Amino acid sequence: MSAEGALMFARYAYPPNALGYCGPAGAEAMLRGDATADIARRARRFEGAWSYLEFLASSAGIPDPLDARVVEAYWVGGDLLAGVSSTALVEFLATRFAGQSGGTWQSATDRALPHHTFQVFEVYPWAGLLATTGHPQALSVLDQCRIRTGVVTAVSGETATVESRPLLAGPAGGLVPGAPHRETVRWSVEGWSLLPGLSAGDRVALHWNWVCDTITADQAARIETLEARYHSSLRTPSA
Repeated sequence: MSAEGALMFARYAYPPNALGYCGPAGAEAMLRGDATADIARRARRFEGAWSYLEFLASSAGIPDPLDARVVEAYWVGGDLLAGVSSTALVEFLATRFAGQSGGTWQSATDRALPHHTFQVFEVYPWAGLLATTGHPQALSVLDQCRIRTGVVTAVSGETATVESRPLLAGPAGGLVPGAPHRETVRWSVEGWSLLPGLSAGDRVALHWNWVCDTITADQAARIETLEARYHSSLRTPSA
């Protein structure tokens, strides 16, 4: 088991776990950087994310689904996504997600990727609600559930002010990045964090109300490029 991969998984999976959206109870255990074996056991109970990690690892011939290369490919993007069969992924998910209604993933044999953006925009039902009713909560959930990029402008204790671009409904349908705005997010809870610190000017990845990691310009570009491939396929009632 890769300790590096387990910690990376925890950094990105903790926010929805803490909110009660996925994974087992006791999300605070995900912030124990000295307990990677426990994090690895908990990772297997994130049914959606773990399915993609297993598929990616198997496709690449990597025995450990928590190999850092696999984990980064799922949350951020990476070389392991190249050459993955979309048809094979949909067939795999048809078994793992049997009986799961909503979303457009079952017909995505031409575009499915084992990346978090696909889970957010094609597997979850929120995109469908946005397309059929323009449901404002759907847009908010999509905006927060995706991995989004930003730049830290200030740090105050365990919170940070980050400038990021929210998702908006496009004038011709689909989704577009809005103008940069500032939001307050957390990077630590009661002294527990998987980041050694945070400073103004840091480029970061965000998930819900949490700073997951500091990232490079290349990693930010990968996140934004992979997400953009799904923006135009989403249609709002105004389109």
